[in-house]
Amino acid sequence: MKIIDAHLHFSNLQKFKDTANNLSNIDYSSKGLTKEFNDSNVVLGIGMGLTEMKKGAFPDAESKNPMDLDLEKELPKFLVYCLGINPERLKKNQLADIDEEAKKDRVVGLKIYAGYYPYYVYDEIYTPVYEIAKKYNLPIVIHSGDTYSDRGLLKYSHPLAVDELAVKHREINFIIAHFGDPWIMETAEIISKNPNVYADLSGLIVGDEKQVDRFKNQRLFVDHFKRGFVYADNYFKLLFGTDWPLVQIKPYIDFIKHLIPDEFHEYVFYRNALKVFPKIKRYIQY
Repeated sequence: MKIIDAHLHFSNLQKFKDTANNLSNIDYSSKGLTKEFNDSNVVLGIGMGLTEMKKGAFPDAESKNPMDLDLEKELPKFLVYCLGINPERLKKNQLADIDEEAKKDRVVGLKIYAGYYPYYVYDEIYTPVYEIAKKYNLPIVIHSGDTYSDRGLLKYSHPLAVDELAVKHREINFIIAHFGDPWIMETAEIISKNPNVYADLSGLIVGDEKQVDRFKNQRLFVDHFKRGFVYADNYFKLLFGTDWPLVQIKPYIDFIKHLIPDEFHEYVFYRNALKVFPKIKRYIQY
């Protein structure tokens, strides 16, 4: 089965480097990602644009806008990306730069870092960004749930905010990252109610294979997610993602397979991403 990783990172952030070295035990590089993709038949990855101007500063109010992938000079050929948006720099008239970057072939969506930056996703500061998404038919990934920084503010990353956004901008497809964890049932309701809202399954575990296996065998942990999936009752709304380098890819694939009924694996791991990110079809060899 071909797999698309619809949510990963390839950015020069100290937090990611520390996680790769100390928790997930991976080679955080093009070489490392290539090996993990080849070992698991992952044919395409969608990176989330993210930068920091000062080591360890993320969420960095001074990051350029839009944020891209900057771990290495050249991106692996199997990697496309979503432009990251820094709302603090939107005040400095950088919308023209976002519009220009959105035209690029390898840009397949936009990414809003709710919770990391102190704005609700329906705040007017983002309205021009949503107009760019409509203009180029780009989906928008929204960070939701826990933040991977103690400087984040959880009230801004609660998935319920996406409901108001989805109703207001029905022409845009939104993806709630990380299934809004720990607000699983709220996310399940939002993707069930709104035809233009999906969710990815990235970042539910941080760590190496041993850590993934430990959580996979914790019934309460597994049921925490399965309850939401059963309530939403729509596996065509779910997209596989890892949040690499936070977790090793192969064991994480096995974990998600454990959560999703067999008959929906091809959709969750592959087909749903093709639907939600229409620009990626040119990068897939059928």
